[in-house]
Amino acid sequence: MSTSPNKSEDRGSKIEDSAGNSSSSILHPLSSILALIIQPETITVLLFAIVFAISASTTPAFLDYKFLLNSTSLYMEVGLLALASTFIIITGNIDLSVGSGTALVAVSSALLYSRGVPMSLVIPISLLMGILLGLFNAILITLLNLPSLTVTLGTYALYQGLAQVLLGDRSEGHFPSWFAGINYRTIGPFPLPLIIFLIAAILLGILLSRTVFGRRVYAIGTNEPAARYAGIPVNRIKILVFCLSGFMMGLSALILNSRLTVARYNNLPAAELAAITVVVLGGTDIFGGRGTIFGTVVALFLLGIVKKGMGLQNVPPEYQLTVNGGLLILAVLLTNLLSRFTTRRRT
Repeated sequence: MSTSPNKSEDRGSKIEDSAGNSSSSILHPLSSILALIIQPETITVLLFAIVFAISASTTPAFLDYKFLLNSTSLYMEVGLLALASTFIIITGNIDLSVGSGTALVAVSSALLYSRGVPMSLVIPISLLMGILLGLFNAILITLLNLPSLTVTLGTYALYQGLAQVLLGDRSEGHFPSWFAGINYRTIGPFPLPLIIFLIAAILLGILLSRTVFGRRVYAIGTNEPAARYAGIPVNRIKILVFCLSGFMMGLSALILNSRLTVARYNNLPAAELAAITVVVLGGTDIFGGRGTIFGTVVALFLLGIVKKGMGLQNVPPEYQLTVNGGLLILAVLLTNLLSRFTTRRRT
């Protein structure tokens, strides 16, 4: 009995389909692994592992977990600023005033306490003042439709100048004992500044990745005109993220004053560069639309280890600043290259 042509074609198509399915089932895990590897956050994790291994091999102190945990208190202020900057940069904006704003709040809070205001009132006033500084940035950006780079570059100089005018070259301190020395307070082996940072990172990570607000933040950074057309309140979201940045200025100022026990206008130098470096090195696209809190957290500890390692090797501070700047440039280049490679794979 002869086989009909239609049945032969059906068998051939089934064989081709099964072969295609088997090849796709093999390629699917490989493509998934490749997609994971080229994620900016994965590269940051790999860099962290490499730097930690090098530092541990050259400096045995890196194998002491107490040493590592205690050293985190030195850069938690920058970490809090970086968490808020992640939101701002994802929206396609930038805030260059975070360091000088923190200095202004720190100086103002120290002066308030020295003038007789109870510390229990200085704390909420400092947080409110930080929010107002962020709100001032937001109003200039949203209502006057000015570029965030121009606005925050101006307020960077404004806040820094005001802090210097208020305190000059003097130091102001004498905080109450219950407020001073936050870096010496621990819960278990963890310093209190680290716990505050991790709690903030978890809450902001959930806000960014699991809420409508977070999805709107990504939408604005991806395509702001389309977000407006879709009915997203773009200006309101921008105001909120800049107020969040201001709140972190206030919180960082309080932690800084407690840790150093004195306030000066220059107690947190180059914090803007450090915060932006952390955010971009963590995989956030400097042009907006992409980024995660997880990447920012990993990048913060990466830079912390780099700085601590260079400090133990007696590398001068000016060289450490140069390394931070180089890492920022490298992070931007890597992010752009990965973005182009991902786009080509999709097309």
